[in-house]
Amino acid sequence: MIHKIFFILLGVMLAVSSLAQESGKDKRADHRQRVNAMMKQDEEGLITYRKQTVVGFKLTSDGYGGFFEIGRAKSIKKMLLFQLEITEKKNAKEVKQSNPLFPSEPYIYGKENFFYPIKIGVQQQILLGNKSNRNGVSVSTNFGGGIVLGVLRPYKMEVIDNDSDMSTRYVKYNSPDSGLFLTQYLPGPPFSSQVVPGFIGGPDFSQGWNDLSVIPGLYAKAALRFDYGRYNETVSALEVGVTGEYYSKKVPQMAYVPEKQFFLGTYISLMFGSRK
Repeated sequence: MIHKIFFILLGVMLAVSSLAQESGKDKRADHRQRVNAMMKQDEEGLITYRKQTVVGFKLTSDGYGGFFEIGRAKSIKKMLLFQLEITEKKNAKEVKQSNPLFPSEPYIYGKENFFYPIKIGVQQQILLGNKSNRNGVSVSTNFGGGIVLGVLRPYKMEVIDNDSDMSTRYVKYNSPDSGLFLTQYLPGPPFSSQVVPGFIGGPDFSQGWNDLSVIPGLYAKAALRFDYGRYNETVSALEVGVTGEYYSKKVPQMAYVPEKQFFLGTYISLMFGSRK
């Protein structure tokens, strides 16, 4: 009886071992097929990934900034891009200069606010041309838009607060006590011809953050993207495009310069990331 039980258990163990080996062979074969398919796609330049994550840096016609992007593929040729972007927008009339009478931060005379657009939006990306091989370049177009929050940070100038002890303070351009250094300056560009008594220099990075204001708006953009990455698992791309931003009211950037409510600009960005 014991011998029968032993041979039955031995047979069951051999059967289970055989099934496990077959299952392992099947898994290894499936894995080899997937690897071979990915190698073939990589050689052909075909990009067929489900999602991508990208960070980028951009230069615009009126500033600079960076962004973070998450992409979700809908098909081989179409992908939805979700972007968060932060930039600093400058005015064409800005002229940075130094005060020759005092060691101080450089200043931009007539500047009222730093202007930081924060964009949250969605874009549709369409593949126009895939890579001919792994060393090629894929070309796609993307277009879309979303909401933009125009964050204004007051540009505070450093002035002499007390002539007797030469103590200083920072004041906003449009504050009631902005002082002689603003009211006696003759209006009109280029804001760079004289230094007025009582004036020291511009703000450092710590100034103005406790007095932010926000102007909401909408934006739209269209671009061409050139992905030159050697491996399809990574994103290495250059993008050029045009953007338009419309705010709920005019944005005060510079004194004596007409305020704008609509901004149209171009940009070029460099981006890096990964695909899965």
